[in-house]
Amino acid sequence: MLINPHGKSTCDVACCTRIEGVSVSIGHQVVLDNINLHMHCGETTAIIGPNGAGKSTLIKAILGEIPHAGAIRFTNRENRIPVSPIIGYVPQMPRFDAQYPATVLDLFVACTSNHPVWLPCTKKLRSEVIQCLRAVNMEEQIDRRVGVLSGGELQRVLLALALRPRPNLLLLDEPSSGIDVRGIEQYYRTVEDVKEHGDLSVILVSHDPDLIRRYADRVVLICRKVVKSGTPDEVLDSPEYRALLG
Repeated sequence: MLINPHGKSTCDVACCTRIEGVSVSIGHQVVLDNINLHMHCGETTAIIGPNGAGKSTLIKAILGEIPHAGAIRFTNRENRIPVSPIIGYVPQMPRFDAQYPATVLDLFVACTSNHPVWLPCTKKLRSEVIQCLRAVNMEEQIDRRVGVLSGGELQRVLLALALRPRPNLLLLDEPSSGIDVRGIEQYYRTVEDVKEHGDLSVILVSHDPDLIRRYADRVVLICRKVVKSGTPDEVLDSPEYRALLG
């Protein structure tokens, strides 16, 4: 899924994300309280915390899906020039009924083109979809129904969608849920490969400390507020982490 909630895209620039005094309340409940973060260009920042800590809420605020106090700004590498990034987004595992008739090709056509899904797909569009799926080794699944894909297969299809066109900022909200160990390795190798070949920033929500140590550059521990921020070792070995997550 590709989203640009903040205006015209600028697809060929590096993107830093600055979160300044962001607070979110739902009714009388404060979900996020005065969050201040700087996600650097070209880095993977992992957002961790207990259930209900506000991790997914922060992702939705970055996407512009929920109202919030404070500011979320996107700038170039020097933090001077504002940019309006293309944002790729992979949500938590969606659920499709096994009898859902749409194929992987149908899903791509519906999300990435103006071509009506009830009309035969053109050869050119089908070729473009195959190219996207090849990046995540899913091109052979183009005609399978979405509802019969395994969790790992579906997440890779969603990743391929999020990478078309190439985003400046990629948001991954617990993308490894439902994926086996081999699938997780392939998934994050794909993300790393894309990041290395473009100035891509990644914000990852995850509960997996081993995965975070391997793939994250920085880690932010939140529980309504920012509790701890630093390298993976600094955060995951901290008393704050042990107190919140054991």
